[in-house]
Amino acid sequence: MKKSTIWLLTAVMAVAVLGLLFVQIMYMENMIKMRNEQFSEVVMRSLYNVATNLERDETKHFLDQDLNEAQQSLMPFNHSSIGKNSFGTNNQSTIDTIINPIDKRASGFDKADFSGGFNMNQSRQEILKGQYLYQKGLLNEVILNILNHASDRPISERADSATVKQYIQQELQSNGLNMPFEFAVQYPSNSFAYCTEGYEAASENKSIYSQILFPNDPNGNYHMLNVAFPTKSDYIFSSIKFMLPSFAFTFLLMAVFTYTIILAFRQKKLSEIKNDFINNMTHEFKTPISSISLAAQMLNDPAVAKSPVMLKQAATVINDETKRLRFQVEKVLQMSMFDRTSATMKLQEVDADAVIYNVVNTYKLKVEKFGGTITANLNSDDPIVNVDEMHFTNVIFNLLDNAIKYRREDVEPQLVVSCFNPDDDHITITVEDNGIGIKREDLKKIFEKFYRVSTGNRHDVKGFGLGLAYVHKMITLFNGNIKAESEVGKGSKFIITLPLLK
Repeated sequence: MKKSTIWLLTAVMAVAVLGLLFVQIMYMENMIKMRNEQFSEVVMRSLYNVATNLERDETKHFLDQDLNEAQQSLMPFNHSSIGKNSFGTNNQSTIDTIINPIDKRASGFDKADFSGGFNMNQSRQEILKGQYLYQKGLLNEVILNILNHASDRPISERADSATVKQYIQQELQSNGLNMPFEFAVQYPSNSFAYCTEGYEAASENKSIYSQILFPNDPNGNYHMLNVAFPTKSDYIFSSIKFMLPSFAFTFLLMAVFTYTIILAFRQKKLSEIKNDFINNMTHEFKTPISSISLAAQMLNDPAVAKSPVMLKQAATVINDETKRLRFQVEKVLQMSMFDRTSATMKLQEVDADAVIYNVVNTYKLKVEKFGGTITANLNSDDPIVNVDEMHFTNVIFNLLDNAIKYRREDVEPQLVVSCFNPDDDHITITVEDNGIGIKREDLKKIFEKFYRVSTGNRHDVKGFGLGLAYVHKMITLFNGNIKAESEVGKGSKFIITLPLLK
């Protein structure tokens, strides 16, 4: 699959998943907004009913007060003619007291003339009219008292805290909202007449609902009833929690999609690495095989067979190219051992200084071939480490081989190998060169299998990208670590840190 096709599929899937997530978020926001509006509507309707109930209670208070005053003023004149109230509940006794004599005369209606019946009806109408005017006057007096004196009463009497709490609870429950609340009654000066114990803490979420109490007070200084709901957020969340599984599945889908895309790119990269590896391996094997084939043809020539010098030269070519071919095969086999190296390694006490000294002496001829120098600074006080000597030797050889392969053509190669103890528990080995250097973006990848740093048009640098991967693997198995420092055009430095054998 082409990389452009993978990117196209990635873009399409990303748009689809992000679109789905956007729709879910918008739906959730609309749900929260709608639930908030419904909640506010229910609360404000309930508080309005609470204020209405308090006004009715105040009207009843003044009505009872004026009724008691009226009863006390009429009691000396006709105690039996006034009932329990002035609205007709027991006022029938008053009417009966007045109308009974008329009824007694009406018993002889057949003996009375027509004018007598008319007088009786006229008397009844006058009595009812008088009673109506009395009641109307009583109501007018109550209304005047409410308008003139209601606001003079303390708010704690007009809206008792227990009564207010009971009204709020009843109205909320009747509207289907059964949840804890805190409330306060506020003076026009913004100070509190009284408030519940948890009101201040509940009001910190700024979700306060207010309702004017007694809006018909003449002075215009209104008292406010404030109600706060400490568990409002939980109430709103409980109505949308069914959305959580959909979000979870969406994020799971995004995770699977992301992982799939990563795998696709990784497989694409591995495919490219495999092709590069095959191409490099073919090129590396082609040269020694061609040289061996040419030497073999020379041996078949009778003229060469008669010349000991040419025969020796052909044998030397075959021997050298066979070694070169074997060396390339060993590099490939080294990587095949990665998953089972820990079982085949033979860890033992090794003197790091001695191993490095031997490697430097062996490699000195190759460095001098290119007109360079190699120096060993072995200054460690305790060089004993627990490693596999063969693999440890290969690690140093690989680093030195890289230093020569990536040398600069315009300067003589200079290699420095150092060994010292940074502390009592570790030993540090550095391999430094003055080669072409490594770019910063490549430093993070040089220890990856099959990765090769681009060297432009230089065709003399061959390999499979296995050397540094092998070095990193071995140092890790030795319980150490390795890092690289480099600057383009100035050289590179590899730093190995291993634990000492105690």
